[in-house]
Amino acid sequence: MNLDRAIFAFAGVMILISVLLSAFVSIYWLWFTAFIGANLLQSAFTGVCPAAWIFGKFGLKSGCAFQK
Repeated sequence: MNLDRAIFAFAGVMILISVLLSAFVSIYWLWFTAFIGANLLQSAFTGVCPAAWIFGKFGLKSGCAFQK
């Protein structure tokens, strides 16, 4: 697994968890969903992604997510 796919998977899991928590625990968990979306948006413009930095420290190599 490369870094791009790990970021997609991590963001998807975090969004699904926050939506489930907002449905079953408190509606305020949607703020977490908004935070994830804002982080994805800022990383698209700035190229700075904290999750990518952490995954890189774990040894994941960068690469195109949909490369054959």
